[in-house]
Amino acid sequence: MSAAAQTTTGLAVFDLTRRFGSRTAVREVSFTLAPGERLAVIGPNGAGKTTLLSMLAGVLEPSAGRISLPAERIGWVPQQPAIYSKLSVAENLRLFARLEKRPDPDAVVAAMLAQTGLADRAEEQTSRLSGGNRQRLNIAVGLLGEPAVLLLDEPSSSLDPRQRERLWEFVAVLADRGTSVVYSTHNVLEAERYGDRVLVLGDGEQLFLGTPTELEQTVERIPEADAAAPAPDFEAAFVHFLHARGH
Repeated sequence: MSAAAQTTTGLAVFDLTRRFGSRTAVREVSFTLAPGERLAVIGPNGAGKTTLLSMLAGVLEPSAGRISLPAERIGWVPQQPAIYSKLSVAENLRLFARLEKRPDPDAVVAAMLAQTGLADRAEEQTSRLSGGNRQRLNIAVGLLGEPAVLLLDEPSSSLDPRQRERLWEFVAVLADRGTSVVYSTHNVLEAERYGDRVLVLGDGEQLFLGTPTELEQTVERIPEADAAAPAPDFEAAFVHFLHARGH
């Protein structure tokens, strides 16, 4: 990130909470996000990752707390593709551009095809796309409103290693252009490799917010850690951190 990006807040979340009846799925989560910053949200199953992203996207109403950006400035890419399999790539983009009320849908579609590298697939039926290209189209739909922040829920879960690499290269380009990215993942190595910072959730509670290196340093200071053992890798540090916090 540039120095300007590091000092300007693109998104701020204050004590965000979501309850479902008597159960609290997310409890008082707070963070700020600079333009172009990538935040990885990690935690065990049921930690509240999707619930958090759904609140940021405006899909779920928070029970308490506040989000500084209006929902229309936040792009949402759910885990299940929100695209129509019987339409072509261009037809999907044109449809969603009209739903976003973009003034010149055809120009927007052409620009998005070029940005996502899908121009040579424009007339191909979506059902015939590879998993990687379907996910790229899914992200393109999320970008049609030119959001300041893009939310990705488990974006690489159905992709093979080569497709995942291409996906994260694309996300890096978006971040370099100033789009902030919040993504959830079960692959903690993706959090370490592609996230500027990580947010760790456990049973809806915010357990940690900082860089991957800072998480490893936190584990090294945990009293019960074996001082004689070699320094753990990030995945081992994450597991040890959760165990020490009772998760």
